Amino acid sequence: MSRRRAGRREETAPGRREVVVPERREASLVRRAARAEWGPLLLTVWSALVARKLRAIPVTLAAVCLTVVFQFVQNQPWGYQTVQDIGSVQAWEHLWVALLRTPLSLFVPALDLPVWGALAQILIVFGIAEICVGWRQTLLIAYVATLAGTMYARIGIWIGPQSPLGLPDSDKYVVDTGPSAAVVGLALFVCWRYRAWFTGALVVLSMVFEVVFIKSNLAGKEHIAALLGVLMVCGLWEVWRPSKPRDAQRVSGWGRRR
Repeated sequence: MSRRRAGRREETAPGRREVVVPERREASLVRRAARAEWGPLLLTVWSALVARKLRAIPVTLAAVCLTVVFQFVQNQPWGYQTVQDIGSVQAWEHLWVALLRTPLSLFVPALDLPVWGALAQILIVFGIAEICVGWRQTLLIAYVATLAGTMYARIGIWIGPQSPLGLPDSDKYVVDTGPSAAVVGLALFVCWRYRAWFTGALVVLSMVFEVVFIKSNLAGKEHIAALLGVLMVCGLWEVWRPSKPRDAQRVSGWGRRR
């Protein structure tokens, strides 16, 4: 009778059952959990990229290019005010002005943050969303999340800093641009569509942790507002279209494939 090191398996005498040690069983459970969580999503993204390459994400690439253009123009003396006029949102302005500028505001990088961060967020999250749920739903959810943040800024200033849900009056002059609210909302929406519950919960908890322990500012609270807006969309979707998403059904057997 020969034995291998514990942690993998033990070989017994011929005719006797093979004994699987607990470490191997636990590793198998982790693999199955990972496949159930990310398998359908990863298979959808990988299959689209292999088959169509960059042609699978045309809207995402257009959004990246638009962000680069806005970044270049707003850093020129002749272009700063132009970008502000078409894509800068501030809570003190009339609501109809903010609503008109909100769609483009998510492609205007914040001046106090590195532009590569915004480009990476758009390329990765928008790209995954465009492949998994389509470009129409990607743009819709991105706009819903960004609009939720824009509306919260006004509500938060009205509530005032005396409440944990409120904002100081000075925040009404903060230039509110960038894709972060849209990215957070899209991440949650894709997790919901593909039933990646653990990852979706991590997205929500990380945003709550950011507000409570890192920065309880306008940007952080707008992320929470974006999540709430997308959660409302998901809830309405469940009521009106309760069937399991077809994309998730089509690849539900991924974990059994080799």
